[in-house]
Amino acid sequence: MRAILALEDGSVFEGQAVGARASACGEVCFNTSMTGYQEILTDPSYKSQIVTMTYPQIGNYGVNPEDVESGRPHVAGFVMRELSPVASSWRYRLPLNEYLELNGVPGIEGIDTRLLTKRLRVRGALNGFISTENVSLEEAKEKAANWPGLEGVDYVKEVTHKEAFAWDEHGIDSHAFALPNGNVKAGSPDLPASDVPIVAYDFGIKYNILRCLRQNGFDVTVVPATTTAKEVMKNSPAGIFLSNGPGDPAALGYAVQAVGELLKADLPIFGICLGHQILGQALGGRTFKLKFGHRGANHPVKNLESGAIEITSQNHGFAVEPNSLPKDILVDRVNLNDNTVEGLRHRSRPIFSVQYHPEASPGPHDASNLFARFRDVVAKR
Repeated sequence: MRAILALEDGSVFEGQAVGARASACGEVCFNTSMTGYQEILTDPSYKSQIVTMTYPQIGNYGVNPEDVESGRPHVAGFVMRELSPVASSWRYRLPLNEYLELNGVPGIEGIDTRLLTKRLRVRGALNGFISTENVSLEEAKEKAANWPGLEGVDYVKEVTHKEAFAWDEHGIDSHAFALPNGNVKAGSPDLPASDVPIVAYDFGIKYNILRCLRQNGFDVTVVPATTTAKEVMKNSPAGIFLSNGPGDPAALGYAVQAVGELLKADLPIFGICLGHQILGQALGGRTFKLKFGHRGANHPVKNLESGAIEITSQNHGFAVEPNSLPKDILVDRVNLNDNTVEGLRHRSRPIFSVQYHPEASPGPHDASNLFARFRDVVAKR
C-alpha cells in the first residue's frame, strides 16, 4: 500500500506503507545508528518525532520484549530505506512491521533516506506529516506546514509515570545481559546490594538508565516529572538523578524550579540529556534549539580535563548555551563535531551532568563509568 511523507518546505516522499494504517504529524529527524531500532522506537525522548533511520535495511533481527526502553513506542512515525523481509535472531519474537502495527505507529519504506537526511542537514529539522492512509499530496503538505512544532511544548507530562515507584526492588530486572538465555536469578553476584537511596526524576526515563543505576548499588525511587522538591526530600535521598526526556527544555519551568530548590539541599546531582538541560537552567543557564540535533551511536565527545575522547550515544535537539552559565559552572566536555556543550560540573559542589547517554542503549559503552562516578560522589558525601 502507498505511504506518504510530506515536509513543511513542500517536499514529498512517496513509498510503501509499513506498520499501522494511521497518520501523524511530527518533527522529522534522522538517527545514524546501525542497530538499536527497537530501543529508538521506545525511547520517550522521541515523543512527536518522525524518525528516519540512515542505515539502509532495518528490522533484520526483529523485536523482542527484553530490549524495550519504555512500555510502548513513542515515535510519531518511522522512516526506512528498506524493511528487512526476514527477521533472524534467537531472541526474536515479532517482526518489526507487526510490532509497529500493534502499537499504532505508521511507517514508510522505499524512499531515498540519504536524500532526506541530506535535506535535513542542510535545512535543519523540519516538521512533517506521515500517512499510510488515503491522503492527497496537497492535504499532506498542508498538514506538515501547519503543525506548530516542538519549541515551547511540554511533552514530558505525556510520557512521565503518573505515580512514584521503586525500581527493581527484588533485583531481577537489572542484571547484566548473559548468554545463553539472559536469565540470571535474584541475588546473582553480578548485582550488588542496593544500599544507597536516591530519587530519579522521570522526565521520560529509559529502562536501561534504571538498570545501570541499580547495577551500581543504588536503591532507586522514581518520581513523576512534576514532583516538588519538598516531596522528593521526604524520601531522604542521598542523591538526585535527572533523566532524559522529550521536547523543549525551556518549556519545563516546574522542573527547573524543583531542581533549583534541590540545589539548596547540597545533595549530589547527576543529569543526563534533558536532565542536563534542566540542570543547566536551574544553575542559571539557557538552552537553544540545534539545527538538526544529535541522534546516533557514534558521536565523539572530548573530556576537556583529561583529554580523553568518548564515542557516545546521543538523542537530543536542544543544547545548553555555554556563555549563559555562571562562573562557578565548568563546561568539561564538548562535542567534537560542532563544539556544543556535552558536559558540565560545579567547580566546588557534587553536581554534574552530560548531554549524551552513558547507558548506551543502543550504542557504545565508553561513558558507562559515569554511573560509577555518581556512586563515588554520593558515597563521599
